[in-house]
Amino acid sequence: MKYLRVNKSDYNFRHRLLMRHSWIKTFGGWLSLSRPSFHTVGILPFILGTVLASKIAGSFSAAIFVLGVCAIILIMLSTYHAGEYFDYREDEISHRYYRSKFAGGSGVIPGGKLPRAVPFWTSVISFVLAGILGIILQFYFQTGRFTLLLGCLGAFLGFFYSTKPIRLVERGLGEIFIGFCYGWLPVASAYYIQTATIHPIIHLISISIGLTIFNVILLNEFPDYYADMCVGKKNLLYRAGKKAGLMIYTACALSASAAMLLSPLGGVPFKIIYFYLPVFIISMFIVAMIFRQKHEERKMLEILCGLNIVVNLGTSLSFILAYL
Repeated sequence: MKYLRVNKSDYNFRHRLLMRHSWIKTFGGWLSLSRPSFHTVGILPFILGTVLASKIAGSFSAAIFVLGVCAIILIMLSTYHAGEYFDYREDEISHRYYRSKFAGGSGVIPGGKLPRAVPFWTSVISFVLAGILGIILQFYFQTGRFTLLLGCLGAFLGFFYSTKPIRLVERGLGEIFIGFCYGWLPVASAYYIQTATIHPIIHLISISIGLTIFNVILLNEFPDYYADMCVGKKNLLYRAGKKAGLMIYTACALSASAAMLLSPLGGVPFKIIYFYLPVFIISMFIVAMIFRQKHEERKMLEILCGLNIVVNLGTSLSFILAYL
């Protein structure tokens, strides 16, 4: 009997160990699926809008800010998870032939770490939870009658970026909507829920942020180009072709830099120039590498995609520092 008890105890220990390992694996898969590092491209512009509300209008509520950040994270979760579900075919091809940290999704679903249905339902749940937070902000905190409208703009455009039957990503307009949703919208929304107004300078500030996130999406489509062609995913790069895509990228990069360097003429503190200078150098480095065709090298393209995100984050951060 003693021998049996030892075996049973050993079995229970092993079972608990396996269960713990399963939970850790599932949580790790879900965390990878959510791609938390990519949430910064939405959170920093939102912080910028909050800083502007505090400095320009003298208005700040910590509770409203926290709920707003939670709402924008949920909207991004809904967007990313919908993409993981509906872009399954091209992501599978991309991970088989051209693995990249910045394209082809997280690789969690093609890698079999989680069932394919998981991102669909987590996307829907995140969408609903974001809506609930929007209702709380508008009707409990009285943040303004357009609060839900601004939130719904981001939620619907993000959710239907990849979701059928709309799939903005296949209509050659998805990248433009991303520029809007990660450029003007988070800055304006953050300012609005603190003040119930939108200051005109937000339109100027958002140009550079919108153009740089547009370029992030566009350059990230290069590693996926073959996979997107295989499944007929007619995004902007697929429609324009690589050569025209590079010209569009260069034009947007130069326009974003020009908008940043000229922004003091529109009322932005002049010290923005000092904060933006390192970002400008990185942006021009990417353009120079593209002109030298270095993006054709797989390793260099990966580096350029990473630096491209730095340019976007650095643009938002430069504005934040200038106003702080």
